[in-house]
This record gives sequence, structure tokens and C-alpha cells, in this order.
Amino acid sequence: MEKTGNDPTFYNQLAGAQKNGPVLQFLNNLDVQVMERPADYSAKKLAQIKERYIKRAKQIDQTRLNTLEDQIVIFGLSESFADPTQVPGIKLPADPIANVRKLKQQTTAGYMISSGYGGGTANMEYMALTGLNLANFSPTLPTPYTQLVPQQKYAPSIANYFPESVAIHPYIGVYYSRPEVYAKFGFDRFMYLGSKYSIKHQKKIDRSPYLSDETAFANTLDQIKQAKKGLFINLVTMQNHFPYYNNYYDGSERFTPTVSAAKDEGVQNMVKDFSMGLYHSDQAIQKFIEQIEHIKKPITFVFYGDHLPGIYPTVDMKQNGLALHKTDYFIYSNAYARQHGAKNLTKATKLVSPTAFPALVSAQVNAKVSPYYALLTDVWQKLPVLTLDITENTINNYNTNMQLLTQDGEAVAKNNLTKEQRQLLEDYKLVQYDLTAGEQYLKGTFIK
Repeated sequence: MEKTGNDPTFYNQLAGAQKNGPVLQFLNNLDVQVMERPADYSAKKLAQIKERYIKRAKQIDQTRLNTLEDQIVIFGLSESFADPTQVPGIKLPADPIANVRKLKQQTTAGYMISSGYGGGTANMEYMALTGLNLANFSPTLPTPYTQLVPQQKYAPSIANYFPESVAIHPYIGVYYSRPEVYAKFGFDRFMYLGSKYSIKHQKKIDRSPYLSDETAFANTLDQIKQAKKGLFINLVTMQNHFPYYNNYYDGSERFTPTVSAAKDEGVQNMVKDFSMGLYHSDQAIQKFIEQIEHIKKPITFVFYGDHLPGIYPTVDMKQNGLALHKTDYFIYSNAYARQHGAKNLTKATKLVSPTAFPALVSAQVNAKVSPYYALLTDVWQKLPVLTLDITENTINNYNTNMQLLTQDGEAVAKNNLTKEQRQLLEDYKLVQYDLTAGEQYLKGTFIK
């Protein structure tokens, strides 16, 4: 089918129909399998898992004093935010992310392992919001936002843990079926260009067509100030989206790369313009941190890049897969949150999956957990990082094999897991199957 020019384009079904024709795009969606049914999947088995993690949640909660519903939590997905200097062969004469680098030394921080390179934003968003891992899904389900969530009657997310939730995307809202997805996830409102909830602050930088990160944070700050109770915000930025070859920013020469991987002039131009965009993001992030630090509400900001930009064509994916799939993340709690129990984490934070963020933020703010978040806590702390094969450049068209990575980025074979780890991984898969493709035996109290 690929040889005939068929491109499923699952991330945008309308674009797929325009590209392939409506009949072929319809056929592309016929053979989608969410997950292979586990051999031991049954109501009895899921009842055993539920009981196991009810007990685990009670154990975790013995030392937890807060609840998520009393917090203000922001998940800030920063488009393509990833340190260029971690890529082999890239050296810059100046640091475009000096503030973020300093913040990472002062907070819970490390690198998120992205399942994409050069794209796949909504997949990282899906994993962060649901705790469900793309690596558990069938190869025919590369884009849950368009292939799965719109068909689900029950689609739990972290938004369900808060009395109010809002999504903010300073761009058009059609991509990845976000309006429909956010509604299924339980968001109260979705702010995007053209929505009934207006993007009040709108600013662009130099010649960039995208609204800036400063704009994104200004609109986020408005929601924080208006909040009368607990609030969850899912912020998805656009400033550093491709293309990177149009010389959007003034002053980008200060980041002209100096070594081998960027000898090509086209690559040089893309790296320096991308780096200048990061510099503007870095400034906006620091300003936002300073603004929320002094607000008398418990605010925790989970910041993460979704994937690297696809501007490093000379870097071998097979040899440097880890470097091409690591994005920066940190979790910052403001002074008021710290005064009320929030604290930095150090265990299993060097490398994380986006699916770990619900458990990480619960631990950071000292919040009690549901049985499901108890499971996610164990998956984060006791298993290697679950991801798609980082040696493959795979986004949006099909999934590759699951890979397990240690905190040092070394691959671990499944048969080298301990008995406890194998059971935990099996529990996780069974829960994911039940919530997405099964009978949803766990609907209700297991999740919250």
C-alpha cells in the first residue's frame, strides 16, 4: 500500500481523506486493533488487580497529606523543546536554555523519553494525560487521539481528579481531534484560536507565524488567577513548531553550530533558528516561574518537551536513538505549594516516560492516590522506562516494538525482569486493555 502512495495520516483524518481519497482513508481505518486481548483477561483477573492496588494505594497514602483536587497543576507541553547540545556532533557558541538548565538543578528534573522524533505531539500528550503507554497498543494504533478516544464511551484522564480543568493551545484546534478528545477526557473548556473561549493574549516574535510561548503563559496565568479552587491546565505550545528554515528570528547567528553534524549549511540554518526559538522560550519560562512563585495558591508546573525537531539528518538513529528521543522536563512547585508539603523527588527521575507524570506530580505535591495512580506509581518507580523502540524513526504511521530502558538509558530484555516486575508489567497491560479495548471492569472507583 505504501508503494501505491497511500499515506494513512491518522493524526489528521481530514487531511488523510484529502490526500488518499475518502474510500482509501476509510479502508485505512478498518484494520485498526487497539490491543491484542491478553490470554488471562477476565472479570476475575481484573478484580484481583483492583484489590491489589487498593491495598497499594492505602500503603502509599499513609504518608500523603494532600489531594490533587486542592492543587493547581499545569502540564506544559513545549513544542519540540529539546537541548540541541545533547545531540552528538552539535555544539553551540552560546546556551539557548540557560534558565531551564538552572531550573533543572533546583527541581525534580531529568529527561523524558519521547516515542517520536520530529513529530507525534499528541501521542506524548495522550500518555501524559492518561498514564497509558503507546508501547502497549497494537502497531495499527499509532494515534490514539484520532483512532481511539473519539470512539470511547469512557476515557478517563488526569482532568477527572480536579474540580475544574482547562486546555489551552494558542493555535487552531482541529489537529488530532483535540476538541472531541478533550471533551471525552472531561475538560471543562478548550481555549484555542477561534474557540468560544478566547485566546486573550496574542503576541508573535519577529517573523514567526506562531503565537509565542510568552503568550501561552500569559493566557495560562489568567486561568490560574481566576481559579477559586483546584484546577488542572493542559497547555500545548506552538512557538517552536517547524519549519525551521525560514529565518523567523532576529539574532539567531549567536547560535550558529560549530561542529561536524551541522556542516551542511541548511542544517546550520535550521539549528540556529530553532535554538533562537528555544532562547525565547527559555526567557518566557523563567518569567512564568517568577510570576507563579509569589501567588498564594499551591501551583505545580510540569514542563516537558514533546520530541526533538527533525533537523539532525546526519545523526544515525540506530547508534544515537537515546539522544534523539530525550527531551527536557522539570517539575516546579511554587513557594505556597512547598509550604504545604510539596517537595522535589529524586527516585527514578533521571529518565521518565510521559506516562509517569500523573504519578510524579502526585508524589511531588504529597497527594493521595487512587488505585490506578498507585499502579502508575509502581510502574514509574519499579519498572524500567517503557517506550517504543528508540532506534526507529516512527511517528503517526505505525508503532514499533516495546523497549525497556534503565535510568542510564540501557536496554533491558523482558526476560531479565524480576518476577515482581513481570507481574507489574502484566498488571499494567491488563489495566490498559480493560480501559481501552475491554469490558471496562475497572470503570469507577479504581480510577478515582
